[in-house]
This record gives sequence, C-alpha cells and structure tokens, in this order.
Amino acid sequence: MHPPIEHEETGSRGAFRMQRDGRRVAEMTYSRTNPSLVVVDHTYVDPSLRGGGVARQLLDTMVAWARETHTRVVPMCSYVQVQFDRDPSTRDVQA
Repeated sequence: MHPPIEHEETGSRGAFRMQRDGRRVAEMTYSRTNPSLVVVDHTYVDPSLRGGGVARQLLDTMVAWARETHTRVVPMCSYVQVQFDRDPSTRDVQA
C-alpha cells in the first residue's frame, strides 16, 4: 500500500505529494496563473515505485481536486498531456 497523497499550495505554487519516512517519493507540481487556472509542469515518481500506478494516483487526485475547485488545467508535463490524450474521462478539467 502506498502512502497517502498530500496537497499543498503556497502562493502561486502547488504540489500533490507522496512521502515515505519523511522523504518525497512522488509528486506532481503546478503553478497557478489565476484563481481558476493552473499549469501542471512536472511529475516525479521514485524509481522504486515506478510501474505501480503512483503517477496515475497523483493524476487522479489532481483531477478530482480540479473538479472540486472548478480549476482548469494546462498540461505542460508530458505525463499529464499523454494521459489527457489517452483518457477522455480526464479532459473535462483540461484548459
């Protein structure tokens, strides 16, 4: 079982993070451009967790948050762009 995903936003920067033993093992970061628009710019998963669906968990958490907060997402991160292209169920949050 993976650790929970935490969301943090400070100023115009935010991230969805997973930590284990006080160490960041996965994250998806974004910049807020206005109150209803963010640019997701990076996704990282520790090599020990790759292939286990962690990046998708980050994406699903971010998409759920975007829906709840009526936030649109610009996918500058290649992983997020590929997932938006592949999975129509996520595109409702894409700007």
